[in-house]
Amino acid sequence: MALCAKKRPPEEERRARANDREYNEKFQYASNCIKTSKYNILTFLPVNLFEQFQEVANTYFLFLLILQLIPQISSLSWFTTIVPLVLVLTITAVKDATDDYFRHKSDNQVNNRQSQVLINGILQQEQWMNVCVGDIIKLENNQFVAADLLLLSSSEPHGLCYIETAELDGETNMKVRQAIPVTSELGDISKLAKFDGEVICEPPNNKLDKFSGTLYWKENKFPLSNQNMLLRGCVLRNTEWCFGLVIFAGPDTKLMQNSGRTKFKRTSIDRLMNTLVLWIFGFLVCMGVILAIGNAIWEHEVGTRFQVYLPWDEAVDSAFFSGFLSFWSYIIILNTVVPISLYVRYVPSLPRGLSREPGGPIALFFSMKMKSLRSNLKSSSSCTVNI
Repeated sequence: MALCAKKRPPEEERRARANDREYNEKFQYASNCIKTSKYNILTFLPVNLFEQFQEVANTYFLFLLILQLIPQISSLSWFTTIVPLVLVLTITAVKDATDDYFRHKSDNQVNNRQSQVLINGILQQEQWMNVCVGDIIKLENNQFVAADLLLLSSSEPHGLCYIETAELDGETNMKVRQAIPVTSELGDISKLAKFDGEVICEPPNNKLDKFSGTLYWKENKFPLSNQNMLLRGCVLRNTEWCFGLVIFAGPDTKLMQNSGRTKFKRTSIDRLMNTLVLWIFGFLVCMGVILAIGNAIWEHEVGTRFQVYLPWDEAVDSAFFSGFLSFWSYIIILNTVVPISLYVRYVPSLPRGLSREPGGPIALFFSMKMKSLRSNLKSSSSCTVNI
């Protein structure tokens, strides 16, 4: 999995030569291994805690816990705060770990799919994660496309093939792709093994409907467009077989470029809760300030008369400092104005997107009417009969 996360310098253009791994390896292109998970065993605890403490309520209760560990200002046991805080953090962490486990499982399943790759003139079974830029792949009917491929030839006349792009754009209708005429006759393994054309094209991007490039072969150059490409995530339909040249692999494919990095999602309710907690905390601070001022005034005007019976602590040397400590004590005592149960929320099971992450709430719904509905009714306006 280390190859999945390998950082590379940004590209200005993509060069891919068919059947020449040694040439293509010098560009340090990404392998076909994908990674959609967020954590591993070492990073789970620090990263997950960092994400959880971005919630204002969790940070607030951690702050209270630290205050309760100071004996000069705390009149409550730290146990009353740490138990519910740890409980909430644990439940959330277990949920996040479960979700990420299924991401790891899905990644392993996809990376270990089998594909037929032309190596040294022989078709060999290779795992998807071992497919490299410049390899020639054979696809058969109803198979998923392993990487972004330049269509070279197919079993259909004129190098045509049919694909389903439901995983890319949600459309289940068939789309037609066609190989350029110069390669459409390369249906034989021996001819494909001798193919040494080089593709120079745009760098990896997330534009599903655009592609521009040029194929250089036999001292000629041939323009390439999106109609010549088979994108990862598509399914070959109604076509017995086809061959394709890998142009983009793994994280460089348009599918993965659109899926983006797995993020810690926040709904509008989460943002509302953060705002409410900040307002409640502001109200709590105001209450603490008022009570602390009252304490300082009382200590200065009245409390000094009872030093014999109610002496100050050793660290307290003035009424002002006594009021300062009282402020934090009141913050602890009145901490229940922000209930931790505020963040116990229901997480619905929603459809999953390209990142295999549970979808968020629907904010906008777009609808498009493709055709006007008309009533085809015919009525008789006049009739003439000749007798």
